[in-house]
Amino acid sequence: MVTLYGIKNCDTIKKARNWLADNGIEYRFHDFRADGIDPATIEQWIAEAGWETVLNRRGTTWRKLEPSIQEATNKDNVAALLVEHPAMIKRPVLDVDGHITVGFKADHYQTIFN
Repeated sequence: MVTLYGIKNCDTIKKARNWLADNGIEYRFHDFRADGIDPATIEQWIAEAGWETVLNRRGTTWRKLEPSIQEATNKDNVAALLVEHPAMIKRPVLDVDGHITVGFKADHYQTIFN
C-alpha cells in the first residue's frame, strides 16, 4: 500500500502527486492539515528517517516559533510539536508498505518504484 502524506496546496506535494499519477502509481493521499496526524505515525517516521529529517526547519511555521522552543526541540519532544504544528513536517512523506521516504526527488521515486 502506498500513502502520500502532506498538505494539498504545497507545491512539492503537487509535484509528487503528479509524478505518481504520471507513472501509474495508485496511492492514498493523507492531508495532515485537514485529516490530522497522530503521534504514533510521526514516531514511526522519526524512527525510520530521523527526527531532523522529518522536521522542516526551513518553513514559515518553524521560523515563527519562539527561539526558546526552537532551541529546546529534540528527539524526545519533536513528535508532540509536529502534531501541534503539522505544517512543520517536511513534505511529502511517502509510505510504501511501511518504508518511509521524506521529501520529493523524481529520480529517487523512480528508484523506489522500479
